[in-house]
Amino acid sequence: MQFILTGFTPDTGFRVFAFQGIHADKTRTTFTVRADLDLIRKYGIRVQELPLLCRGLLERRDEGATVRALSFTEEEMRLHANGIAADREAAQKKKSARRAPPRQSGAGWQSSSAVVARPVRG
Repeated sequence: MQFILTGFTPDTGFRVFAFQGIHADKTRTTFTVRADLDLIRKYGIRVQELPLLCRGLLERRDEGATVRALSFTEEEMRLHANGIAADREAAQKKKSARRAPPRQSGAGWQSSSAVVARPVRG
């Protein structure tokens, strides 16, 4: 099933995202995913990320499930935040593991302070 975001509505501390689920036979089913705005701040999730995270929640649900209204739970937010933190840590380790480029021999005598502009005479 493919999911298309059709919009969202604010609901006192929550944002409710509406999706159309398109089945293989082109029939459509409406789904909603509710996200707590206080919890996203707690876990460092940006509001701009919510539509994709909610769509991911819909994509991971069981195909045979009949539930059409879901919630982006605190546990799912925690898992997302932990995954982001692990990715950052791995990137930082990779960055710090890089070796410095080899020094070029003979390049030491050329420094930016040694370059002097001379007027062209003609």
